[in-house]
Amino acid sequence: MDICSEKCINPELVEKTAKQMPAADTIFGLAETFKALSDASRVKIVTALLHHEHCVCDLSVLCGQSESAVSHQLRLLRALRIVKNRRQGKRVYYSLDDDHVRTLIQMTLDHITHQQI
Repeated sequence: MDICSEKCINPELVEKTAKQMPAADTIFGLAETFKALSDASRVKIVTALLHHEHCVCDLSVLCGQSESAVSHQLRLLRALRIVKNRRQGKRVYYSLDDDHVRTLIQMTLDHITHQQI
């Protein structure tokens, strides 16, 4: 059974945990980040950027999607600070926003591919 067989609230622990929880706007941002990463197309883009920066043309080939579709997904990922871009002449290159994103993706990959003993 996945629930307690009798109600047993620990008020001290509940109060301590409540003080340690992030603010509501932070929880919302966390949920939005995971929502963005719940789409396989966006995850494919993010994993393509895990080790190298790429332009939309490269990402289109790597992800098997049109440049327009990739560009649309990149706009959403940029808005959530999951990816960033830089312009070099006429080209725009994308990379992961920072090491926090890289760590999040790498740890998730490690978790998924981890074999239980």
